[in-house]
Amino acid sequence: MSDSLWTISALIVILILASAFFSSAETALTAASDARMRQLATKGNKNAKIVESLRADREGLIGAILIGNNAVNVLASAIATSLFITLYGEAGLLWATITMTVLLVVFAEVMPKTYALTYADRYALTIAPVIRIVVLALSPLALAIRWLASITIRARSDEDTDREEELRGLIELHGADGDDDDRETQAMLSSILDLNELTVEQIMTHRGSVNMINAEDDLDDILRRVLESPHTRHPVFAGTSDNIIGVLHVKDLLRSIGHLGENVSENGNGNKFVQDIASPAYFIPETTLLFDQLQSFRSRREHFAVVVDEYGDFRGIVTLEDILEEIVGDIDDEHDIDLPGLTPQADGSWLVDGSVTIRDLNRALGWQLPDEDASTLAGLVLFESRTIPMPGQEFRFHNIRFRVVKRDGNRITSLRLWSH
Repeated sequence: MSDSLWTISALIVILILASAFFSSAETALTAASDARMRQLATKGNKNAKIVESLRADREGLIGAILIGNNAVNVLASAIATSLFITLYGEAGLLWATITMTVLLVVFAEVMPKTYALTYADRYALTIAPVIRIVVLALSPLALAIRWLASITIRARSDEDTDREEELRGLIELHGADGDDDDRETQAMLSSILDLNELTVEQIMTHRGSVNMINAEDDLDDILRRVLESPHTRHPVFAGTSDNIIGVLHVKDLLRSIGHLGENVSENGNGNKFVQDIASPAYFIPETTLLFDQLQSFRSRREHFAVVVDEYGDFRGIVTLEDILEEIVGDIDDEHDIDLPGLTPQADGSWLVDGSVTIRDLNRALGWQLPDEDASTLAGLVLFESRTIPMPGQEFRFHNIRFRVVKRDGNRITSLRLWSH
């Protein structure tokens, strides 16, 4: 009787150790670093390659481990119950339940999983060959159980899972408790996701703020206007501003003038001259998503696009730099102006041109004015007030006080803003 008791006790201990092995294996193989395993595998580490192959079929791996773990737990509990009933009669059932619960929770779950989580990479490499054998041995049973579960419960499609929201959550977690660099990285990654939601209309330079060239002007006037501008590319129009006939690059203009030499003044009207050197305009609709436009700029090797509405009317321009600034923030050079059309006043208010875009204003002042229903400040006032206000009228919305300063026809040209 004594030898039999020790044999059964030893068998229970072995089963608890097996349960601890399965529990720790599950934790280690799921917590091990993907990057670390990839690096070791490329250097020829066989166990790292086994870890990668096991993790490639996570469902099969977890299924086999759970089958093995539950099998040894049930067997250990059954043997312990039989032993305690033999020793203590009917009261043995209660003692077996209490004893096995404590042993399994402490020695087969908490301790092994804590160890495996602490040394996940090292432990995963150590146990990988053994787990591969277990997975191969239990794979038929795991497949059968998986098939039974699939016909019993309809699995949710991956399409039902909002991957974008999951990514945003991971990005926020990454930057929540990090330093300034982490928060800057968080902002950039979030901006990349925003590219698939924002349209060029929301970031474009509105037509009222675009430096344009009239092809019918004298060549001297065209040259003076170009040299006074901080920009290198200018839309060229003939007749009306909606009739865009090309894009003039400063480098092309200066190169052509250099070739003409003393004959520049003889050209008088610049029409034919500008049309000859202007590049064809690249037109895009205002509803184009920023992500799609970025891809188009890359494929076409373009940096500059003319934005038109559904009727083909000129709305503004967008550049590759505009899109990149949505990701990394402002990219300033020695020719940049802080924000044309934004002038601070002595009383703490701001005098703003109506054509200033809401996104530029938000970026410059750190405000949060909405830009879903209007792209410019004048458009926002028209949308919120539901009227065409007269000069001197004031409104307050989104915690900002607006006063209309000037109006040209039905177009608001100047406003004064207070943030308090």
